[in-house]
Amino acid sequence: MTFLTNITRSQGDPKVITSGPSSLSSSDRLARNLGWFSIGLGLVEIFAANRITGALGMHGKENHVRAFGVREITSGFMTLSVDKRAGLASRIAGDALDIATLATAMRSDNHKRHNAAFALLMVAGVTFLDIIATGATTARRYVQKGHGRSYGERSGFPQGLQAAHGMARKQVEDQQALSGTASSLTKSGGAGG
Repeated sequence: MTFLTNITRSQGDPKVITSGPSSLSSSDRLARNLGWFSIGLGLVEIFAANRITGALGMHGKENHVRAFGVREITSGFMTLSVDKRAGLASRIAGDALDIATLATAMRSDNHKRHNAAFALLMVAGVTFLDIIATGATTARRYVQKGHGRSYGERSGFPQGLQAAHGMARKQVEDQQALSGTASSLTKSGGAGG
C-alpha cells in the first residue's frame, strides 16, 4: 500500500517508508471499504452490463448500467481520497439513482422482478451503510463554531522544544570551541608554523 501512497504524493512530499499502527477509526475503515466496493461494482457494471440487465429484465438499459459503473468508480476514488465526505455524498446520490432505476424493473410484466427486488434490497442495505459512514465521518470532523481545535501543546519539533533548545546550545558551544581553536592557531602562527 505504501507504493500506491507514494505515487499519489507530490514530488516534494515526504515518502512513506513503512506504516505504523493504523490511526483509522471504524468510520474511516467503513468509508475505505465502501470506496473499494464502489470501484469493484463499477468495473462489473462496465464489463458485465449485458448480464446485469438480463438478470434484472431490463434489456436495452446497458448504456445506463455502464454510465452507472463510471459513476461508481468516480465515487469510489473520491471516497478513498483525503476528503471522503464528497465521495460518500456522491455514493448516496448514486444509490438514489440506482433505486429509481431498479424501481422501473418492478413492473408486473417483468418475469425477473424478483431479481430486481433482491437488487433493490441490496442497494437499500448499501445505502444504509453509506448514510452511516457519511454521518460518522462528518461527526468526527465536525468542529463547533467558536470552539476550534487547540494545538497549544504542540511545538512543531519532533523531539520537543527542550530537545531543540539543547541541540541549539550544543551547536553554539561547538561553534565557540571551533572559533577558540582557530583563534589560538592564528595567535600561535598557524598550524604549520
